[in-house]
Amino acid sequence: MRDKLFGKRNHDAVGAVLADRVIAVTGGARGIGLETATQLLAAGARVAIGDVDAEVLGKAAADLGVEGIVVDVTDRGSFTAFLDEVENRLGPVDVLINNAGIMPVGSFLGFDAALIRRTIDIDLLGVITGSQLAAARMVPRRAGHIVNIASVAGRLPMPGLAVYNAAKAGVIEFSEALDAELSVQGVRVSTVMPTFTNTGLITGLQTNRYIQTVEPEVVSAAVVDVIARPRTRVAAPGFMRWVDANPSFPQALKRLTRRQTGLDRIFLDVDSTGRADYDARIRGGAVASAAAPGSAVSGSVASSSVASSSAGRSA
Repeated sequence: MRDKLFGKRNHDAVGAVLADRVIAVTGGARGIGLETATQLLAAGARVAIGDVDAEVLGKAAADLGVEGIVVDVTDRGSFTAFLDEVENRLGPVDVLINNAGIMPVGSFLGFDAALIRRTIDIDLLGVITGSQLAAARMVPRRAGHIVNIASVAGRLPMPGLAVYNAAKAGVIEFSEALDAELSVQGVRVSTVMPTFTNTGLITGLQTNRYIQTVEPEVVSAAVVDVIARPRTRVAAPGFMRWVDANPSFPQALKRLTRRQTGLDRIFLDVDSTGRADYDARIRGGAVASAAAPGSAVSGSVASSSVASSSAGRSA
């Protein structure tokens, strides 16, 4: 697997960089987060995964043989307890991957206020909170890396995706500004922008020959690579890097492209039945069982919150 993802020439170099580094991944029980943890473990890193869903987290942590700690990225106290627990178990955090996120779709007028706020709280404010808490620990050591998972959607505004577009655009610009501020203090901040990825986020959506999906392994390989070779921003897969130029395109060209590729309807014409389980989860259907911050739940899983957080990762 490592040869397939990184190539025979450089997987040893990646392993040399990642060996024994302590890496914490939020939204780590499913999708891109889980696959990223898997690849990091294979590269020799010491990994802890965090998620709001204690049951799913427990299984994922047990299957991988890594530390699992329940975390609500919208709660500063919970995020602090998560990082504290990672340090208690594995040592100071070398890399934080802010991966937790949700993607509601559909007509903007159909979004209730709670879902709008929840999306911003998880997808943008959770990244900002995690970055600040991690950086406060890293700057005194003059070493560390924060990787924020955004999306090509942060560069490609689309009907039916307005709130998610706003959150991910915020993550991209926040991360670049923070990297400019912290890199002189020894801490790097990187953004990974996945395209549509075969996770729960795209259930109930109809893709086409213009809008193809990639597997989580592709995105996770980009995450591992940017940790090994820090850069400010990368697209996953790499050929999607053209999206950085999209904001400069004429509006007429953008409208034409959306019509021709189906991006003008894909997030509006949704199979609500097929997406029902995911929609319930991102509205808070998966809630961790009550426990005091840092207390054990089961196996190698500890709880640092009872509130809500991630549901997977995708475009």
